[in-house]
Amino acid sequence: MAEDSDLEKSEEPTSRRIEQAREKGQVPHSRELGTFLVLIVAGGAFWTMGGWLMQRSMAVVRKGFTIESEVMREPGLMLPRLFEISGDALLAFAPLLGLLVLAAVLPPFFLNAWVFSPQAIAPDFNRLNPLTGFGRMFSWNSLMELGKAALKAALVGFVAVLLMWKERDEIFGLLNEPLESGLIHAGNLVSFSFLIMAATLVLIVAADVPFQLWQYFDKLKMTKEEIKQEMKEMMGDPHVKGRIRSLQMQAARKRMMAAVPKANVVVTNPTHYSVALVYQTGMAAPKVVAKGAGAIAQKIREIANENAVPILEAPPLARALYKHAALDAEIPSALYSAVAEVLAYIYQLANWRQVGGVYPVPPRELPVPPELVPEAV
Repeated sequence: MAEDSDLEKSEEPTSRRIEQAREKGQVPHSRELGTFLVLIVAGGAFWTMGGWLMQRSMAVVRKGFTIESEVMREPGLMLPRLFEISGDALLAFAPLLGLLVLAAVLPPFFLNAWVFSPQAIAPDFNRLNPLTGFGRMFSWNSLMELGKAALKAALVGFVAVLLMWKERDEIFGLLNEPLESGLIHAGNLVSFSFLIMAATLVLIVAADVPFQLWQYFDKLKMTKEEIKQEMKEMMGDPHVKGRIRSLQMQAARKRMMAAVPKANVVVTNPTHYSVALVYQTGMAAPKVVAKGAGAIAQKIREIANENAVPILEAPPLARALYKHAALDAEIPSALYSAVAEVLAYIYQLANWRQVGGVYPVPPRELPVPPELVPEAV
């Protein structure tokens, strides 16, 4: 049962899943919203500019049917005349066309679905599969589209009948009006009726937009296993990260062990901790080049013995250095005095090995601040 629940798409899509879908051109869209905006803008434009459009249209038609004697005698003037009339018609309807184009591109902004995806325009030959197309014809989505189309037809038809009945007197009165005023009146009447019928589609839009958003996010829902896999991809597989961290620690340990032969001294606990120090002319303070506990501490001592690096047992100092001194960093200023005595002893030891004499006495009571010494192990 647990495996079945992991494979069930019950989880809301993550932001990464939504972004991947947008990259593929998969965004929510509502045909009803686009249709409504185009129709309502067209109706509003006809309502506000209907008279002006009718006048310009009549002027273009009158100009087209006016035959000038010069054009009749010179066929070469007919084509420029046609271009002139076409330009007048285009100029007359340019505001309307501009508003319609704007209305056509606005719907994606309302749904936060404006995106350009090359993958969406790439050819997909699976769409040519007749079996897939046949399945889409009888899918749940197709039934919904059929229901919306029937509802729109019934709603718009009902409103159209009501408008015709209400305006029947004005419609029949157009027969008694002069041609020019009648055309303007008819244009206003048609524009108003068109605007009212288009406005009724807001009911369809109010139901379709939430449904399309729900359907879009429902298709993007994920299984628990998919969410786990996505988290692994984003944050990295814990096993892989652990392996990488282990390899990095091994490489760092190798570099640290390679620095032990260059150390001036190794301070020990004597068995639990080992800290290798180096100090050269020009350094502001001694640096820790290697440190470790347990097996690593033992390995540091072995390498130090193999390379004749002096080893000094100083438990408080070793514990303080291990706790408070970072690798490849200078020692804390509070330990300067104690480390200075250690280095002085190392220099005396090196001098004894070269010229002999009295064997130097190792320092015993080093000035290590008690607050820097962790609990003894």
